[in-house]
Amino acid sequence: MLTKKFRLGELDEAAALLRRGELVAFPTETVYGLGAIATKEQAVAKVFQAKGRPSDNPLIVHVKDAQQVFDYAAEVPKLAKDLMERFWPGPLTIILPVKPGVFPANVNNAQETVAFRMPNQHSALRLIDLVGAPLVGPSANLSGKPSPTSVDHVMQDFDGVIAGVVAGDTDQAQIGVESTVVRPMSDRLIILRPGAITQSMLKQVCPKVQEFSVAEQLAAPQIQSPGVKYRHYSPKQAVFLFESSEDLANLHAKLVAKGGRVGLLADESIIQALGQQSPVVATYSLGQPNDADSATRQLYAGLRALEASDCDWILAQAVLESEKYHAYMNRLNKAATSML
Repeated sequence: MLTKKFRLGELDEAAALLRRGELVAFPTETVYGLGAIATKEQAVAKVFQAKGRPSDNPLIVHVKDAQQVFDYAAEVPKLAKDLMERFWPGPLTIILPVKPGVFPANVNNAQETVAFRMPNQHSALRLIDLVGAPLVGPSANLSGKPSPTSVDHVMQDFDGVIAGVVAGDTDQAQIGVESTVVRPMSDRLIILRPGAITQSMLKQVCPKVQEFSVAEQLAAPQIQSPGVKYRHYSPKQAVFLFESSEDLANLHAKLVAKGGRVGLLADESIIQALGQQSPVVATYSLGQPNDADSATRQLYAGLRALEASDCDWILAQAVLESEKYHAYMNRLNKAATSML
């Protein structure tokens, strides 16, 4: 299959492919999504097949506007409306009760809720409008691998596999990690996955906000949010985290003893200080020190770039837990599944 790259002026052709049940990746402000019409069971099934995604990992439904949610949601409480008004279009996914039969069971693992999002990206919104139906849009990567933040990342995983990919307004996604996922309750708001919309931002709309841990979500009968149950965001190499210069020196010494080649993902000051001392063979900068937005935006791109290098191990910079680095550390901790 030829995977065509579409520009803004070619969205009619991309929409036609989607209406025929094909897969077309599209840009959002968070990461690139692997698009299929959310109301077509066979098209949605292709998403799971292409990604190698477990069938019990629910999908997010992307809409062109808040009004479209009312066509599919069984109930839209006032809190959900307030969140849409405050944060849409934007990196916030809202889980709502869904009308029976409006989506095939493989969208949400036959649950009574569906996750909705309105992305803040002109090409994505225009594409959804042209298709005439909402799109599922899980990250356009092979399941478990670092998510894509550029067209090139999508092509690395799906060139020749999917029908097309739509280029974004910029070369790289603005935010760089997936959206915040929330579930409005009668008396509070539950965060199921952290993202760019932080707890303090949400408290401006709902004073009582609670974040569920992964353990709490795994204890539930079904997983409501993507990005919780399975290994995610991991390159083929083992990823080891360090916080301090002392941590880095200790890890560096251990890897020297092992004889492996090292890739380094860190802020500019650390990269400048360490350079490419043996056994560091590749580096990727997260940006200037204490720039959480840059670090978050560069995280997946850095993991992908180092995965493509000739390193055997990746050393990645961790930071002390704080709200501004919360989404960054959530994704990095999921990528770092190995211990030295």
